[in-house]
Amino acid sequence: MPPGREAAEPRDPCRYSPGMAEHFPDRQWGSRTNLFARAASRFAATKPGSRLVRALTPLDRAVLERTGGKYTVLGPIGAPIVLLTTIGRKSGQPRTQPLLYVHEGDTLYVIGSNFGQAHHPAWTANLLANPTATVAIAGERIQVTATPVRDPDKEAVFQRFIDITGAYAAYRSRTTRDLRIFALRRT
Repeated sequence: MPPGREAAEPRDPCRYSPGMAEHFPDRQWGSRTNLFARAASRFAATKPGSRLVRALTPLDRAVLERTGGKYTVLGPIGAPIVLLTTIGRKSGQPRTQPLLYVHEGDTLYVIGSNFGQAHHPAWTANLLANPTATVAIAGERIQVTATPVRDPDKEAVFQRFIDITGAYAAYRSRTTRDLRIFALRRT
């Protein structure tokens, strides 16, 4: 092989089969079941906890961007985080947000909880206006297309977010708006 050229890494047959959509890598470190993670989840469900997580978001975004989605501030508590970059519907500029996700084979789900605030997060409106985006996960940057999750599937997906952290139940109880959930698939 010529110098400077490396062999392509073979595909893991558990993650990819010809003719089928390619699965997303799954990157999670830490554990959601340890004492610290359980306490953090309970605290995140409170209003002061939500404010703290919002305040940590810029730091988390910086860590995720620097590591290509490999590491996150919330990693030690087993939080599965993806870095989502959308195109601003008004500015046309890239907008990046760290989000918890639910992983299901060739689909990632993200939810616009906005910590239970009265308004939808801007990234959800960006996806409604332009469903193409990029995710950074496990050191990979992957182009995706977003599709809003509709009833009757929405409640089952939402329950999976509650399984990650009960804070999502608290977020939904704080607002009267319908929380937007998106399915992200490779383009």
